[in-house]
Amino acid sequence: MRRSQIKESGFFSIMKRVCAVLVMCSLMAMGALPAQAGSATGGEDVNPDGNAPFTVEERTTPSQDGQAWQLKVALNQEATDNGTTLAITTQICTNDGVCDPPTLQEATVSDDGQTYSMELTPPTDHTYVNWRVKATYDDDSTENFPAGDWYKTWSTCYYDDGTFGGVHATSDGCDVPASGESEGFLPGFGMLTVLGTLVAAAAVVQRRIR
Repeated sequence: MRRSQIKESGFFSIMKRVCAVLVMCSLMAMGALPAQAGSATGGEDVNPDGNAPFTVEERTTPSQDGQAWQLKVALNQEATDNGTTLAITTQICTNDGVCDPPTLQEATVSDDGQTYSMELTPPTDHTYVNWRVKATYDDDSTENFPAGDWYKTWSTCYYDDGTFGGVHATSDGCDVPASGESEGFLPGFGMLTVLGTLVAAAAVVQRRIR
């Protein structure tokens, strides 16, 4: 193989690695988890059934871009008396097919330890709010509700199975009242610094293989 061909081969090998890293960084920055509705039907909220040791006292439905989404759950009396505690985790999914990483919420607990309240503000163009509850019992064992899935509150404009639905949906998009700046993905300063470093490193390596 000629020297020029070796140089070219080495450079393209490096650039392939750089591109792979860039893609990984972009996906990490977006929290790029596929937006999956699971077995849920579009627009139909998924709520706790009678098997959970708690009931929903308050829940905003449908959820709306830029407006507070509130959740309040209450332990049944037996669970309260037994010292059961709850932890609430949420996840926001958007209409472009991306879900944020799950977030453990800092719930407000009533003085008697029976009710847990929290709120969050969904971003622009969100599909639904996922939420689940982990119960910790008096023997330190834990149980997730629902097991291996999410409860779900759909938004006023959601994209599901190729069509838009919800009270603010149109035939080709969403007509949600303005509620602040868009939360669309743009690389932050940290991401731009990483990209610049990678490009500079590739340039240095290219000079060395000449």
